[in-house]
Amino acid sequence: MSRLSSSRSSSTLSLNSSFSSSITTPDSDSEVIADNFILVTGGLGFIGSHTSLELLKAGYNVIIVDDLSNSYHNVLGKINTLAARYCAQQGLKLPALHFHKLDYQSKAMRFLLESYSTLVPTFSESSGELIKIQSKISGVIHFAAFKSVSESIEKPFQYYRNNVCGLVDFVELLGKHNIHKFVFSSSATVYGSKATKGERLREEEVVHHETLYVDAFNNENLAEPSVSGLTSPYGRSKYFCEAILADIAHADPSWRIVALRYFNPIGCDPSGLLGEDPKGIPTNLFPVIAQVLTGSRPELDIFGTDWDTRDGTAIRDFIHVADLARGHVAALSSDIESPFRTFNLGTGNGTTVAEAVKSLEGASLQNIAVKLAPRRIGDVGFCVAANDRAKKELGWTAKETIQQCAKDLWNYVNQPQTGLSFS
Repeated sequence: MSRLSSSRSSSTLSLNSSFSSSITTPDSDSEVIADNFILVTGGLGFIGSHTSLELLKAGYNVIIVDDLSNSYHNVLGKINTLAARYCAQQGLKLPALHFHKLDYQSKAMRFLLESYSTLVPTFSESSGELIKIQSKISGVIHFAAFKSVSESIEKPFQYYRNNVCGLVDFVELLGKHNIHKFVFSSSATVYGSKATKGERLREEEVVHHETLYVDAFNNENLAEPSVSGLTSPYGRSKYFCEAILADIAHADPSWRIVALRYFNPIGCDPSGLLGEDPKGIPTNLFPVIAQVLTGSRPELDIFGTDWDTRDGTAIRDFIHVADLARGHVAALSSDIESPFRTFNLGTGNGTTVAEAVKSLEGASLQNIAVKLAPRRIGDVGFCVAANDRAKKELGWTAKETIQQCAKDLWNYVNQPQTGLSFS
């Protein structure tokens, strides 16, 4: 048996100068899931960091790949600190956490994957003796995508190149290294104009191949591929990626690909160490409110106050990021028979924007200055998940309330060591 590279540390020497590697926790004989790793691209970002933490808490060894274009290196230490704290409290050994500063589209990804692979002789009656690549990476969770709707309209080339073209090359590379379990970070934006109906969104409303499903009345129906009302390159990139992954899985059933359609992730780890701290100007609701609370923004713009809702503001399905992260672990560990499957990750409950603002006013004991503004093009009044499929097939359900989300964000904002870039 020969290794593709002689040791993990030697992989640093075989890669280009943009690559760096550090091991923050030692490989040790521990009560972890075998000797395998989960590769997390974009693992130092908001959702990626919380998911990396939940993977470690669940006993998985983790490899994080992040180019730090929209995240900070100090998040790595926070993940490790929280994982170590949890394992100590539970009497568990700490899994391994590896980090590589790398753009997932870089040619250096091939060397990284090789450094976690072994060549294994196998025998086939038809072909005789073969050499097969056996990877220590048993699954991949892919977060490394650009995600601003407004920026995508200004920079469509960048979004399609990174989100779509990069994904195609990356998944092909994974297949060549015999890595076929893939969890994709998708979005409720793929529903497009279907979100205008004012009803909970079901996965079968957007499919990529003809699909039989049983509706709420126990009737069997045929869902056919169709989509409309995708108003931004970001939303279209997520839809295109889902379609590409569905086609890949259809052509090669050895793949196990799960696309998780997020609704509105908010909140932070209860410790206050991990949170949403993007580089640049935040666009998501809670980080913007945090800027108002900390005085770095004068007021919050609320777009649309004439929706057909209980207070006139839009209704969204706000989900705690820790619940979302646990949904990724559930998707990774589930035994899904289908080569490609989509799941909504949402609470199934709608909260108006005004109610979300009030929750943070309650947590902070401050009034939040708001400016009422017209609807934006492409906005919808109601976007809430039907989450029955995730409950049934993944055994997952969201637990945290909007009040807990607000409490955890306020705790994060008040941590002096977070280094918030709310300026």
